[in-house]
Amino acid sequence: MRRAPGAATVLAVALLVAAPLAPGVLATGSPAALVRIPVESLVVVLLLALLPWRAVRRSVAVVYGMVVVAALLLAGIDTGYESILDTHFDPSEWRQLGDAFGVVADSIGVVPAALLAVLAAFAALALVVVLAWAALRTDAAIRRHLVRGTAVATTVTAVWVVGALAGSQLVAGEPAAAAASVDTIASAAGRAGDTARAQADLAERVRDDPYAAAPASDLLTRLKGKDVIFAFVESYGQVAVQDTSFSGGVDRTLRGGETQLAAEGYHAQSAWLTSPTFGGVSWLAHSTLQTGLWVDSQSLYDKIIRTKRLTLSDAFRGAGWNTVSDVPSDTHPWSYASSFYHYGTAYDDGNVGYAGPSFGYARVPDQYTLKYFADHQLTGPHTPVMAEIDLVSSHTPWAPLPQLVPWSQIGDGTIYAPQPAQSQPSSVVWRDPALVRQYYGQSVQYSLGSLFSFLRNVDDPNLVVVALGDHQPATIVSGAGANHVVPVSIIAKDPAVLRDVAGWHWQDGLLPTAAAPLWRMDAFRDRFLAAYGSTTG
Repeated sequence: MRRAPGAATVLAVALLVAAPLAPGVLATGSPAALVRIPVESLVVVLLLALLPWRAVRRSVAVVYGMVVVAALLLAGIDTGYESILDTHFDPSEWRQLGDAFGVVADSIGVVPAALLAVLAAFAALALVVVLAWAALRTDAAIRRHLVRGTAVATTVTAVWVVGALAGSQLVAGEPAAAAASVDTIASAAGRAGDTARAQADLAERVRDDPYAAAPASDLLTRLKGKDVIFAFVESYGQVAVQDTSFSGGVDRTLRGGETQLAAEGYHAQSAWLTSPTFGGVSWLAHSTLQTGLWVDSQSLYDKIIRTKRLTLSDAFRGAGWNTVSDVPSDTHPWSYASSFYHYGTAYDDGNVGYAGPSFGYARVPDQYTLKYFADHQLTGPHTPVMAEIDLVSSHTPWAPLPQLVPWSQIGDGTIYAPQPAQSQPSSVVWRDPALVRQYYGQSVQYSLGSLFSFLRNVDDPNLVVVALGDHQPATIVSGAGANHVVPVSIIAKDPAVLRDVAGWHWQDGLLPTAAAPLWRMDAFRDRFLAAYGSTTG
């Protein structure tokens, strides 16, 4: 009967040691980070010992639990961001968590994803209660054995102070004096502060635009009469085409596409761009290319799309083009298509007449997206069109995958009805990292194949396509420490289109080598406007 209180106290002390150190384990990936002394628990134990009021002690214990749980949540989210997006989580961009939930729901289903979210919330609340209990239980034990308890607490505190001053280690590489939870919260706050400072400089960056005052009649003069498409291929990164287990298949698709397009009279040149994002948040890349500003965070994006910064679509519309946004992953009208990018027409999955099955996140197959666009924008006599088209069949989770069908049989998309059942579902694919990488490669082959199908079947001698990736795929595909480099190509039948960019020194064909030029993505807008306009800014 006397062992239960002792066991409970041992459990309480163990929780006070381990829980505040857990964020450090998540950050370093090393269990050795648990062999340290957490300052957070020392502080709460000392505070509780000094407070005579029971109600106040309970409140302090609850606050302690909330701080540690907040640090754990931040560390867990940050670890997820690093593993998928190769960046740290910024608390000021918390709305991105909704997008993350959407990706998880596409991978495992809405109901399982919602259940996981609910379980996580209950677990966090329960942990707050458990940690508050552990702090109060330890305090009660010290009060029952005041002399011995005070001596132990004082000794441990002294060890922490000496360890902090001397930098001593209980295990190699891990300082004995730890403040893992505090450090996690402080780091997150620091990132939010950096974002706030970047936002403060944004107004000047927006104003510093060499093309803001250029007459529309002086822009894009060398593309007059051309139909110009900017095709973003989702997750089409350098790993798709160079030195990976899946790049061979993608390279074969590109070489086959080159041969077919050459037979149709097309010419192509390619290079590399550095994307501001990795693994997701594609709209950061889209806005960077369009505005000529480096948009590497959601908070910057939210600010920029409320400015009057000149975009490529602005420039084309002012110069007389009919401008189109085609984003088949949008499930509802996108207000900034008109208010910031000033597109004349905006397509989403609700207004393109698609009656086929859903393919996970990429509900509408890329080939259907391109066929609908061609039928409604490029058929017969028409005002020259500029469009941004997002090809999203290669968006994570890369399953189930659609297959190419004859162009003339695409119709309303019902031809795709049998295809989801013919592919492995994402719930199966994501059990095996090797299978994830295989399906990623196949998804890129499908998206590129859809683009080649479009180019072969659209009889438009004035067509110009800028095809590029928005970012590298997530770390499970790209690998740890991957760069942010993506391929970019210009494809056209008119040789003058490529002569105008001869100074760029891009390489012939659709498959750039490692020696091809590499630009930051924000450099593209100004170089494009300089190459194809009579005003250079």
